[in-house]
Order: sequence, then structure tokens, then C-alpha cells
Amino acid sequence: MTDVIDKSGEALAGANRIYIFDTTLRDGEQSPGASMTLEEKLEVAELLDAMGVDIIEAGFPIASEGDFEAVTEVARRVKRATVAGLARSSPKDIDRAGEALRHAARARIHTFISTSPLHMKFKLNKEPGEVLEMIAASVTRARNYVADVEWSAEDGTRSDIDFLCRCVELAIKAGATTINIPDTVGYTVPEDYRALFETVRARVPNSDKAIFSVHCHDDLGLAVANSLAGIKGGARQVECTINGIGERAGNAALEEVVMALKVRHDRLPFHTGVDATMLTRASKLVSAVSSFPVQYNKAIVGRNAFAHESGIHQDGMLKHAGTYEIMTPESVGVTKTSLVMGKHSGRHAFREKLKELGYELGENAFEDAFVRFKDLADRKKIIYDEDLIALVDDEIVHAHERIKLVGLSVIAGTGGPQSAALTIDVDGVSKTHQAAGNGPIDAIFNAIQALVPNEAVLELFQVHAVTQGTDAQAEVSVRLAEDGKMVTAHGADPDTLVAAARAYIAALNKLMVKRGRHRPEETLAG
Repeated sequence: MTDVIDKSGEALAGANRIYIFDTTLRDGEQSPGASMTLEEKLEVAELLDAMGVDIIEAGFPIASEGDFEAVTEVARRVKRATVAGLARSSPKDIDRAGEALRHAARARIHTFISTSPLHMKFKLNKEPGEVLEMIAASVTRARNYVADVEWSAEDGTRSDIDFLCRCVELAIKAGATTINIPDTVGYTVPEDYRALFETVRARVPNSDKAIFSVHCHDDLGLAVANSLAGIKGGARQVECTINGIGERAGNAALEEVVMALKVRHDRLPFHTGVDATMLTRASKLVSAVSSFPVQYNKAIVGRNAFAHESGIHQDGMLKHAGTYEIMTPESVGVTKTSLVMGKHSGRHAFREKLKELGYELGENAFEDAFVRFKDLADRKKIIYDEDLIALVDDEIVHAHERIKLVGLSVIAGTGGPQSAALTIDVDGVSKTHQAAGNGPIDAIFNAIQALVPNEAVLELFQVHAVTQGTDAQAEVSVRLAEDGKMVTAHGADPDTLVAAARAYIAALNKLMVKRGRHRPEETLAG
């Protein structure tokens, strides 16, 4: 295998080094409703770079001006990791990717084409011979821009093995340094995926000239298991995302892959360069900027991953933590603490608590969060960690929004009619409207509709309590759809009606980003 030089300049020809290729900003952002602003992408990229991710796939440069700008800016900012841009096999795609990556300290063009009979016939309308010609041409063109070229066989796990081997051999001959055989539709099973890599590497005569990569989707819930099987089959790069976000059922979760290799080193004798203590922080950031909540029982980074309610489990934990925990919370960035937060807590205690929960806010964001915390503490007897997480996540999501909730008054009850008086701030300009509705939520949304006219359809409205008790914060989730665009946003507040207003406004802000509108006031009535 060709030597690959790591960030310290040492040759990594060793068989046990696994490279982590994070595609949160590309494949992850393709999740319906998960689009991120440029500022959010840069924040995620800088954290990925700091935690030791080897390759950051920053986007699909030809897809849009926004994607091109994101790849360009990530390439400028990131200094340690390789920055990759995705490109189809067309010259225009590759040229655009090369242009976006021109300022990268380490650049990779990731080009792909379908190789399965199904995809070649119905998606590409190409004969196998034409696909082979496109592989040679695209990899050669990419090498004119960068020395590091990755080639992917889309729908590789449903491809004919003989044809796949011909494609891989040709791609390496043309200059590809990484070969990715993705399970594009989440169809394979671990033993078959391992055998696929073993077969291709054995049959392709120049396979030792490239690093092989896995990219697994989770349609059958096997993405991580398949990725680990691919490693056993000889792959040395794993393509994955924070929290496993991605198209359809998502991708292999980075945090699960990293910790599986760390905890089960006895059966998986491999290592990565990722600082595992930053996993929880990365999970919270991606959840906040994508508005995709992490399920409570999510492995490694879920709220309940290190929680024990059963009496038997609690008894075992008190006697020895190893009875029910195979890793420590600290190993993934979760810190146990007895620090109790309340209305008498000061800024220093609040800042330390946020650090323990994985947040480090800028001064302005911290002051805004502290004001909201004090307001919450005045209204709520007990402040749980989950309350602070909801509060800060809400603050992060709203930090760059130009439409903000200023005030809300609601009249409700059995007598009716229900009405809402809403005041919003748009670029520093205050606007107010009062509307009636079939219930207080309907009245609030009607008032927002009057101030921010739109054709969006409300596809989801969901309320749940963040913690227990009648004074618990409510978290409201709203999903809006418009012209094929879909966004999901959340709002949290002890007042459910306020949380609903926050969520709806957050969703509208996200929808405006997807429309490509940069000045919210253009959409306002009058």
C-alpha cells in the first residue's frame, strides 16, 4: 500500500491505522430539513478538525453557489485535516471542485459514478464500456488539480464483481489514491461486505497502490456493523457522519465507529486519530445546527447512554461502574457533576456547567444564554442538565437568525375566541400583529403568517416536556414544507405557547435560507 503522510509528517504504512472521513457537511446535510448556514458549516468543520478527523467532505461544489462557497471557505479555514469536495464524473463537476479546493492546505477531489447494472441502465443510461471510459477520464482530470483523488463505485454492493474489479483497477491506474466501495442503499450484510473487500483487493493487481474505504447507509440498521466488517476485509478508511445523519436512514455514526474500535480493541485491533472526549460536544453542535434531535437511547451520545433508572442497575453501578458501563462517560466527553444550578448561581458557575455539558460559547452568546438561564431559574424550581441543553441549543440555533420573537400575548379559554398578539424583530425593526384562530396555537401561527407571508405547509407539530414536573420546559418541533423544500426546527420554553412560536419562527428562518433569500424583510407584508 502506498505510504500516506499523516499530519505529523510520519509515514502511516501500518496496517492498523483507520482514517476517519467525515461527510456530515455533505451527505449529512442532504438529510431532509438538515441544511446549515455557512457560519454553521464553518463551526462544525473547525470542531471536526480540532477533534482529529482525517478528511472533511465539505460539500458538493457544483450543486449550488452555497455549496461552492462552503467548500471554498472550509478549505481556507481547515489546517490539519484534508478537505474533500464531491464531484460526479463530468468535467464541469471536477473543474468546479478543483476551483473550490484551490486554497486548501490538503485537498482531495472525490469523484464517483454508478457501477451496478440497475444504476447504469436506469440512472446513467450508459453501457459498461462507457462507464469505464468515464472513470479513466474523470480520475485523470481530477489528478490535474490535486494529488489526492478518491474514486467511488456508487451502488458498489449491488455491482457485478467482475466489472467492479475492472473499474477499481482502472481508477487506480488513472491515479486514484483512495477507492471507496459504498453500500449506497444500505443493502449488504457484514459477512458479504467483508468478503467483497477481500475479493476486490485479492483480484485487482494494483490494489496495494490505494487505500480502500467503506461508506455505509443505515437502511437496515447495519451501517456501523457493515463498516467494521469492511475494516476486517481490508478497508482502512471509514466514511461516516456525526450522529449518523444523512439521506434516508442516515450513515454510519462516527461516534459509534470510533468507540467500537476503542472499546473492542481486543477484536478490532485498529486505531483512529480522533479525540473521543470531543464526541459529545460534536454531537450537540451538529444536533443544534441541523435541528435534528439525538434520540435518547442513541449509542455513545444519547441522553440515556450513561443513565440508569432500574434499581438492579443502580445497585450494580454503586458497587462497581463496570457492571453496566463498558466505557466511562468521561471517555466521550460527558462529565458527571454534583453542581446544582439555580437562580442564585453566578456567571462563573454557569460557564463551568456549560463546559461540562460540552458547550463553549462566545462572549455575546454566553451573555444571552445567561440572561435566559436567569429568567428560566426565576420561573422553575429545579434546573436539570436537560433544561440547560435545551436552552443553549435554542440559543445556538437562533444566534444567526434575523427574525426573532420579541413578545407574545395570548387569550385562550372555553369562552373564546382565542387570539394572539405577536411582536417580532426583523433586522432591528419591530413589527406587531394580532390574529384570531381555532385555539391559541392556530392564532399564534396565523399572526406569524400575517407578518411573514409564506406558502409553507405545516407537516409536523410536536410537543414534549424536556424534564419532569408541571413546571418543565416544553420543547416544540415544527416541520415546514414548501416547493419540495423541507425544514425542521425546535423551540424550548417553560411556556408551551412561547416554545411553539419560537419553533415556527426558527423553521421560517431555515426555509428562507433554503430559498436562497438573504433579506427576510423581502418576504414581509407591506
